[in-house]
Amino acid sequence: MSAVTFVMRAASLRAGHAAVLPVAFSLMESKQVETSDGAFDVAVGGPQSAHVVALLPGSDDPGIYDEVCARLHESGLRTVVIGAPGATPSEAAVLEVLDSLGLSWVNLVGNGDGAEVAWLLAARTFGRFVSLIVTDRGHPAIPDATGTVRAADCPPVEVPTTVIVGDQVYREAAELSGRRVYADFRVVSFEDPAGITAAGQQLATEIVLRTSTW
Repeated sequence: MSAVTFVMRAASLRAGHAAVLPVAFSLMESKQVETSDGAFDVAVGGPQSAHVVALLPGSDDPGIYDEVCARLHESGLRTVVIGAPGATPSEAAVLEVLDSLGLSWVNLVGNGDGAEVAWLLAARTFGRFVSLIVTDRGHPAIPDATGTVRAADCPPVEVPTTVIVGDQVYREAAELSGRRVYADFRVVSFEDPAGITAAGQQLATEIVLRTSTW
C-alpha cells in the first residue's frame, strides 16, 4: 500500500514544542494473520518508525483505538491493532502476530480483556516490550474489585508501566499493582462519566509519554 506524505504543523509531544514535521503516513492496512489459535484481524498503520505500539482491544471495545491510532500517527508512531471486539487474542497468538510482522520490540497497550492479556505478556515475556499501558485492569496477581485474583502466579512486570483508570471501581487494584511492577509506575485517572471509551485523546497522550525516550 502506497504511503501518502503530509507536511503538517503539530504539537510534538516527543520534542516538547510545536514544529513542522514531515511525516509519511500510510492508511491503516487490515489483514488476517494465522496463528496456532486461529486467524486474527490485524490493522497496521502510521509512519515507518522504530517506535511501534501494539494495541489489544477488549471484548466489548466500541472502537476506542480508532481515535487513539490517528493521534499516535500524528506523533510519529506506528500502530498495530491485534484482534477485534469479541476476539481478544491469547498471549501466544499476540507473539505469533508480532513475529509474523517482524516486530521484536514494541510498546504494549491493552484495554479491558486486552489489558489482562497485556499484563500477562509483559510479565512473562522477556525482551519484547518497551513499556506497558493498560486501562481498567490491575496486575493479575492483585485482587480485583470483587476480590478475584486472575493469576496468582503471574510474575512482576519489569518494564515502565502506566495503569489508566476510567471506571473508578478499578482504582484500588490499579494502585496496588505498583507492588508488582519493578520499574517506573504511574496510575492516571480519567474523570469522565463516559469512562475510558470517551478519552481517546488522553489515552493517546499517555501512550506517547511512555514511548518517549526523554
